[in-house]
Amino acid sequence: METKNRPEVEVILQRLAQMCDTGYALALHIRYTRPTVMYRTYPSDWLAHYSARGMMLSDPVVHWGLTNTGYVYWDSIDLPDPDQVISEAARFGLRNGLTCAVGPARSRSISGFSRSSGPFDAAEAAELLALTEKLHALTAIAEPESDRV
Repeated sequence: METKNRPEVEVILQRLAQMCDTGYALALHIRYTRPTVMYRTYPSDWLAHYSARGMMLSDPVVHWGLTNTGYVYWDSIDLPDPDQVISEAARFGLRNGLTCAVGPARSRSISGFSRSSGPFDAAEAAELLALTEKLHALTAIAEPESDRV
């Protein structure tokens, strides 16, 4: 990410903190299974639980984000959840979740948001999608010639 973009990124992160009292995760520009930029504000006990159990590999939210763009409510995802990631997240206080996915498959960005006060309405979901798109643009780096299609 270019240093000149940091102030604008910080403003967006502050807005996300206001909207998502129980946290968010941003995996920006996923290339070859790894994001180039990552932000996570979910509770540390959830992050430790999620990581220790390798839940990313079976997380339906991640699978949805890798194969779709737009946004989806966690309770609307119709994908297998063999490790019960969504119900486990709720057990750790992460409810009313929403995931956004933007960008081309070769450099996808996926974001997850949660809050305690109830589901995000359509206008809030659209705002979270727009903020994800903005962060995707602000954190873009030039692709090496060998990665261009």
